[in-house]
Amino acid sequence: MSTQTRPIVPRGARPAVLGRPGQVLVASFAGAIVVGTLLLMLPIAVVSEPVPGPLPADVGPWGGAPVLAALFTATSAVCVTGLIVVDTATYWSPFGQVVVLALIQLGGLGIMTFASLLTILLARRLGLRSRLIASASVRSVSLGDVRAIVIGVAKVGFGTEAVVAVVLAVRLATGYGAGLGESVWFGLFHSVSAFNNAGFALYTDNLMGFVTDPWVCLPIAAAVVLGGLGFPVLFELRRHFRMPRKWSMHTKLVISGTVVLLLGGVITITALEWSNPQTLGPLDPAGKILAGVFASVVARTAGFNSIDVSAMHTQTWFAQDVLMFIGGGPAGTAGGLKITTFAVLFFIIVTEIRGGTAVNIFGRRLARSVHREATTVALLAVAVVMIGTWSLLIMTTFSLDQIVFEVVSAFATVGLSTGITHLLPAGGQLILVALMFIGRLGPLTLASALALRSRSSYVELPKERPIIG
Repeated sequence: MSTQTRPIVPRGARPAVLGRPGQVLVASFAGAIVVGTLLLMLPIAVVSEPVPGPLPADVGPWGGAPVLAALFTATSAVCVTGLIVVDTATYWSPFGQVVVLALIQLGGLGIMTFASLLTILLARRLGLRSRLIASASVRSVSLGDVRAIVIGVAKVGFGTEAVVAVVLAVRLATGYGAGLGESVWFGLFHSVSAFNNAGFALYTDNLMGFVTDPWVCLPIAAAVVLGGLGFPVLFELRRHFRMPRKWSMHTKLVISGTVVLLLGGVITITALEWSNPQTLGPLDPAGKILAGVFASVVARTAGFNSIDVSAMHTQTWFAQDVLMFIGGGPAGTAGGLKITTFAVLFFIIVTEIRGGTAVNIFGRRLARSVHREATTVALLAVAVVMIGTWSLLIMTTFSLDQIVFEVVSAFATVGLSTGITHLLPAGGQLILVALMFIGRLGPLTLASALALRSRSSYVELPKERPIIG
């Protein structure tokens, strides 16, 4: 009679067979970028006579886009950033634009969310491994709720995009004389790009031609805000919209932080650019306010622009740097450090200054593990931005404010630019590719996926306190 020895697994430890969901997410995004790059390199992906771009080669090895242009565009689309090195409206063919749109949708709603939705539709169930991966993708707390959350994500995402697409299509058809096919396609493209906070547009000047049109700017801004709140917040608002007392700490932080940042951005940008003859100056007061509102909204990781960003004052760039770096809510389509991370750090500082022992937010005590996570994410984000800035300063002659704006925009997956993206050397564009990839996945997710150590240590060493400050 043989006996089998069962390994002792410490309580709370994950079985090794499940692997690390972070690695699957990284591999999935990387795979989507590779596939997107190959598709955009096909001759059918570019117009027959593309407008010459600033790249070393205007034609790729297969007769389509050059490798760098295809890689940069695919990464920007999958990472829902919106930075471009070639004009989306004039360089890519209808096939190429469809590829860009598909990559935006795939990267925005989450590759593993799509995979989980497909699994549900085909098999009507999710295995434990699939639940862990989907949970990591949508930041779900309970594994048992993943199936409902994945379906909810699809409903909210596709529903919002459909409504905004209809509004935009009607406006383009009735207000600008566009044909039915053009109106539908442009409405669909920009609605998907807006809800996924991508910032890609089918106009050479982005949305500058609609700067004073509320029927275009406001629906896009609404889609950007909804996508940037994060799906957990949207689900909770759907259940308890009229009962804020039942909102979780997470929802309260995201909602309050969003309101503060949006209002602060509107006031700052509008005031600084009010008399600038190249931005808000020529507009009437109502147009200036609308443009200021739109600029504040899109700086939260959307990347659209209705006024010329390159003509803004340096002080406005810095204000937008702050908005971009903070970003939107977790588990949504927005990027950046995230509102909750910034808010947690703020309350930790306030508590430390007051001499408190526990961080209390909205009548609840913050878990100490969140302290470490927020600090880690913030420091990693600062390190990535600093390294990216330093690298671009070495290889280019652009000013520090331009470089910082570009780096923060790429890392926070925003897509706004001072106009230097296509002027960067190949090495500089590859740095932005890396920044977009890290920013979309999150530095903590990427670091944990690449970590060599897969098991936790259960040995505690003696404590010692260094002098701080």
